Amino acid sequence: MRALLWKILSEGLGEKITKASLKPILENGNFYNYQLAVVGDNIKLGENVTVNNNLNICSKKARESRESPATPPNPQPTTKQPRIDLGDAPEILTFYDRTSQLTTLENWVLADRTRLITILGLAGSGKSAIALQLIQQIQHQFDCIIWRSLRNSPPLSALETDLIKFLGDGSQTELPSIIEYLRSRRCLIVLDDVQTIFSSQQLAGNYKPSYENYGTFFKQIAESSHNSCLILLSWEKPREIAALEGCEKNCQTLQVNSLGESAREIFTEKGLLESEKWSELTELYRGNPLWLNIVATIIQDLFDGNISAFLSYDSLVLGDLEYLLHQHFKRLSEPETQVMSWLANQTATVEISNKPRNLELSPSEFLKALESLRRRLLIDKVQQGDCTLFSVQRAIAEYVKTNIK
Repeated sequence: MRALLWKILSEGLGEKITKASLKPILENGNFYNYQLAVVGDNIKLGENVTVNNNLNICSKKARESRESPATPPNPQPTTKQPRIDLGDAPEILTFYDRTSQLTTLENWVLADRTRLITILGLAGSGKSAIALQLIQQIQHQFDCIIWRSLRNSPPLSALETDLIKFLGDGSQTELPSIIEYLRSRRCLIVLDDVQTIFSSQQLAGNYKPSYENYGTFFKQIAESSHNSCLILLSWEKPREIAALEGCEKNCQTLQVNSLGESAREIFTEKGLLESEKWSELTELYRGNPLWLNIVATIIQDLFDGNISAFLSYDSLVLGDLEYLLHQHFKRLSEPETQVMSWLANQTATVEISNKPRNLELSPSEFLKALESLRRRLLIDKVQQGDCTLFSVQRAIAEYVKTNIK
């Protein structure tokens, strides 16, 4: 029987097999899964013999390869790590509660896949803080995140080159447009200080000469098919936005509102007294975080935290807030300035079914100025039944009475 075994092995493996040579041949061979089958008194060697009594012969190298595969059969999933460039983003030391607005933004970006979002607010309202908090909450849903400020009014070509340089991974030399990058990966782009590409002394949203192509760019982002998102932070709404907002998936606008009860955190930190008057103070200064910080500092420094003493003055104290408002008002057109002066001197909300007689404006100029002031967030609209009324917030009205004649 043993002699027959050596003979069968020698014939099957193509070389003479002995007891002494079998082990090294099997260990160094390039074969595996040969079977020795015992069928009656015969022994057969083959790769595809199906029997009840068999012996698998497997080389050491083949066995190790089968037992230790190079790639684990079930690799563990890893969390996406986006490429992030927040080089132009401001440093935010304190974030006040904006839960409701953050939820709205997150739903627009993630659930609705809105392509173009505008966050509007006056200086100090917290636009940048909201956008940065949003990025922290949703960053792992994106491949690339970049924040750029337009404070120096870069031409669109320069901005696109900068964005493409960051969004490109080096594997592609050139693509037809930035839209192709937004299609090939999920990107979040934040553009801050958008108002700087608009002209001063004109109606809101009118671009500076040679910057009109930004309007085409924003429109293309909103209407093209892709899974990325562009967020604009601005004092005033681009003129294309109103038309684009007809399709909610394409375009949405969030107006940053008052801090409300969250303003108590500011007053507590500044050590203000009379907590029962905190709501009144918040309302007077529009719940704007920066405005409230300025006013709270004045109250603490000059009135030892006593709000009643501060409010006892006949006119509302503005302090450094006056400089901030000046940055907004120097952008107004002449018709807007006239309308603001008229509204600021009204004792109550007014309706506009007819143009005021004392304004040297045509009805068309009057309505265009009102619409522009709304886009700048400088006047408030109040709905009373079927009647639409307009007013100016008290701190803004105080600035107008003092600085616009």
